[in-house]
Amino acid sequence: MPQVLSPREVFLALVNGVAEGRWSELPDLYAERTHVVHPFDPLRAAALRTRDELREHFTPTDDVPQLHRRATNITIHETTDPEVIVAEFAYEGTVAETGEPFTLPGIFVLRVREGRIIESRDYFDHLTGARVRGQLDALVADLRAK
Repeated sequence: MPQVLSPREVFLALVNGVAEGRWSELPDLYAERTHVVHPFDPLRAAALRTRDELREHFTPTDDVPQLHRRATNITIHETTDPEVIVAEFAYEGTVAETGEPFTLPGIFVLRVREGRIIESRDYFDHLTGARVRGQLDALVADLRAK
């Protein structure tokens, strides 16, 4: 019987998997039915509710620059609920094409049950993320259109 990962281990697998570009592995960290939201998303994207939606979310596209990054400044706060952690971290790196450095801070509030994420609130600096991906103008245009 495989070992069930703790919430801390699931979080570390997630942020390091993103940093290392292991996109195909990431959906398996989530339960088949889940609830993932990005409350600071300026476009207010809908919640991701299934592993298939997460698979699509994590599929890289050719229209964004490649980022070299690593997860840094990780602090994981345990809560009184053994399923829930609050994790502070940052992705630090460079844009491959330009060498531009960036720091993208984040906080995740994760609920992990039986080694799978069943709920996540992912708080990110979406403006910096759009800027380093060369998508800031498109984001502003989308916001104006709304």
